Amino acid sequence: MKTLSIDVRRAEPEDARAISEAHREAWSQAYAGLIPHRPLTQMLERRGEVWWRKATRGPATLLVLDVAGEVAGYATIGLNRARALPYDGEVYEIYLRPEFQGIGLGRRLFGESRRLLKSLGCEGLVVWCLEDSEHATRFFRRHGGADVAEGMEDFDGTQLKKIGFVWP
Repeated sequence: MKTLSIDVRRAEPEDARAISEAHREAWSQAYAGLIPHRPLTQMLERRGEVWWRKATRGPATLLVLDVAGEVAGYATIGLNRARALPYDGEVYEIYLRPEFQGIGLGRRLFGESRRLLKSLGCEGLVVWCLEDSEHATRFFRRHGGADVAEGMEDFDGTQLKKIGFVWP
């Protein structure tokens, strides 16, 4: 029998290429047909390997989900940017490569993100997602999030509604 290692760890600069690939694959799948093509393509091109290498040293904490040495997904976490909401932490992004979705790995990455924020003294957290992203809204509801806030996100002139899920 072979043992498969699954670990959530802080990203290292050497992970930048793999995170960039995971980002491109996850965002392409999640947002094709939802975010207009041009702004989505621009966002993907802007976040290449160099951008992610810098992000590993940035103010937000960047975590990777490592499955047998392969970056299967990532999460970025930090302080809540929506000061009108009375929660300290925020999960800015959480994405898995499509082939790793639906088998409990997102739950693991989200759980570790929440635990790390709590260990850093954050009381409660916020996660924002596009309202029309059924996969994301279903995930956050299934994991106990209450959708208590909404806003708009502009994508090159196209306004899309976003929902703020919170956990006390």
